[in-house]
Amino acid sequence: MSKDPVTRRQFLSYTLTGVGGFMAAGILMPMLRFAVDPALKVEASGQFHATQQEASKLTNDPVRVNFTYEEADGWYKSNVTQTAWVYKDDKGEIVALSPTCKHLGCTVGWNDNKSFPNQFYCPCHGGRYQKNGKNIPGTPPPKPLDAYPTKIKDGFVYLGKPIPNPYVK
Repeated sequence: MSKDPVTRRQFLSYTLTGVGGFMAAGILMPMLRFAVDPALKVEASGQFHATQQEASKLTNDPVRVNFTYEEADGWYKSNVTQTAWVYKDDKGEIVALSPTCKHLGCTVGWNDNKSFPNQFYCPCHGGRYQKNGKNIPGTPPPKPLDAYPTKIKDGFVYLGKPIPNPYVK
């Protein structure tokens, strides 16, 4: 035995501190997991989303392609619809460009302005892009349009997450 025995007051203090700490941990752990769990979730890299565009029907002229996928924000899941301009280049490879102008985020259209044929045109501030997405000097956009990685599966075009435009040198 020890020379200094534990008093009743010390015993109660140690016991209540231990029980209180255990209860606090039981309450805080679910809250901590709730806050941290979405950040630790592993996303599949290179995730592609299906479109309704058949690869065999693409031509040299860009067509607007809408695609929808499910997006999770924490525990809230929603369907997101995005758009791409898709066409086949001179080599027969599929090119998919984002319709979002790099100036202020407006939506660009292909061949929308008769004064600028065969160009992407942004109606917000007159931004223009060449067919490969390169911004035309002297117009507001500072950078080329983003591109979507593409792949073909079962005859349909699949699009990945937007990347910086690899078609502009």
